[in-house]
Amino acid sequence: MDRNPFSDAEIVRRLSAVRAALAERELDAAIFAAPENIFYLTGLDHWGYFAPHLLIVPLDAKPVLVTRAMEKVTIETQVKAAEFRGHSDSETAADLAARVLAERSLIGKRIGLEYWTSGLSHGLAEKLEAQAYAKWSDVSSLVDGMRLVKSAEEQALMRQAAKVTDAAAAAAIAAISDGASERDVAAECVAAMIRAGGHAPGFGPFIRPATRLGEEHTTWGSGVYRKGEPVFVELSGCVSRYHAPLGRLIRIGSIKDEDAAMAEITAKAFDAVVKALRPGVKARDVYAAWQGIVDEAGLWHYRRHHCGYLVGIGQPPSWTGGNSVTGLRHDSDLEIETGMSFHILSWLMGTGRGDDFISNCVLLTDQGAEVLTRTPAGPIVR
Repeated sequence: MDRNPFSDAEIVRRLSAVRAALAERELDAAIFAAPENIFYLTGLDHWGYFAPHLLIVPLDAKPVLVTRAMEKVTIETQVKAAEFRGHSDSETAADLAARVLAERSLIGKRIGLEYWTSGLSHGLAEKLEAQAYAKWSDVSSLVDGMRLVKSAEEQALMRQAAKVTDAAAAAAIAAISDGASERDVAAECVAAMIRAGGHAPGFGPFIRPATRLGEEHTTWGSGVYRKGEPVFVELSGCVSRYHAPLGRLIRIGSIKDEDAAMAEITAKAFDAVVKALRPGVKARDVYAAWQGIVDEAGLWHYRRHHCGYLVGIGQPPSWTGGNSVTGLRHDSDLEIETGMSFHILSWLMGTGRGDDFISNCVLLTDQGAEVLTRTPAGPIVR
């Protein structure tokens, strides 16, 4: 998080694509507030996104990035494609953005705004609209859609992130044993991430005993792992905000026969998803490939909300790319494209016939679906 990871040409290409999309919508400008999208369009990689950032992109002028004045040095070091305008802490980003719109003769024009993002609070949007009269329209999905397909530069970052993921997973797995402290396991995992060249991930790592499996987004506590108790591990390395998650269920001491049998099914279902990831198919067809293996195994009653989701850029507090999840769901019409990257999950927990899950980061390339994370699938017994 100390540099802009993108080439100038990459940023120019993205801004050109955004302007073309704005022109198609007959807009004169747009204001982007999602941290993930501002990063995508400028390369600004820092932790200042806890405060509002507003990126004003006119059709025919240099973009303007509005946020707190104290971010001046970082932004002027990292961002070349946008002019920086900083506000004092006695005013808001909306106050300054309204003045910028007036300076750029955009008052009364047709302006897009990202409404569906945690980067734009309801109050800030109201204040902006009250101070800057315009014909406002929602462009929340515009850049999000562009980010689904990864460029060559992004794919390189995904591969680097996957290597960090594998290093962190190896350290966590090696540290798990009968009597091991939950804190010590997490410490080994995070240390390995950093030593492998990783940056702070969007969230996680999620490492906890299976007794707390249902606590979706909690992680290590103050306890001790014990023989016979599975340990849930889900984590992602991060390089320049790009994430490549994986997950494993670690057994301490031994594995039950029914769990070993279920591991064979989860592996087969995972492979079916990887095989189904082809350009032009729908996300629902990919899910159907997973569900087909599950049904074939006699688990007709078992259903999941998805068998994976798209990943890439992630800003705290998530690695999902924002405050929503683009999942491979049974009812999704999303068309799969080359360059998309996924966190694929084959999850069979609470089936009544044994428990197992495995997940990996998968990139769809011109040569087919490639599993980027290489940690052994298991079953893993420590």
